[in-house]
Amino acid sequence: MINIVISQTSTEPIYEQIKNQIKQQILAGTLKKGYALPSIRVLAKELNVSVITTKRAYEELEKEGFIVTVPARGTFVADIDREKVSELGIQEIENDLKGIVKKAKIFGVDLQRLLETIERLYKGDEPLK
Repeated sequence: MINIVISQTSTEPIYEQIKNQIKQQILAGTLKKGYALPSIRVLAKELNVSVITTKRAYEELEKEGFIVTVPARGTFVADIDREKVSELGIQEIENDLKGIVKKAKIFGVDLQRLLETIERLYKGDEPLK
């Protein structure tokens, strides 16, 4: 079962919230290959968002290879190429780290302190939000 929570106070656009939550559920294995996603119209109605918003989320997920749409049958979780997904993950992490490194330099945080912070967070010494 698909589980999406939309935050009206988030700065993240709604279509990205939908896309990212579906992507996370696919990567976590909650939504498995062949799982039939709700139609764009049904999901839009359930989430109380526009059809255009859910359509954009589905289009981006399809471009990234996470879902496939079969005309007249529906939209399904794709057979994921784990190597490709891993590469996409590395690219996203690298992009996020660029911003973090830039911020660390602005605040004068040295590399060792930054690495210690990342290590502490990665090991789960405190909850991630």
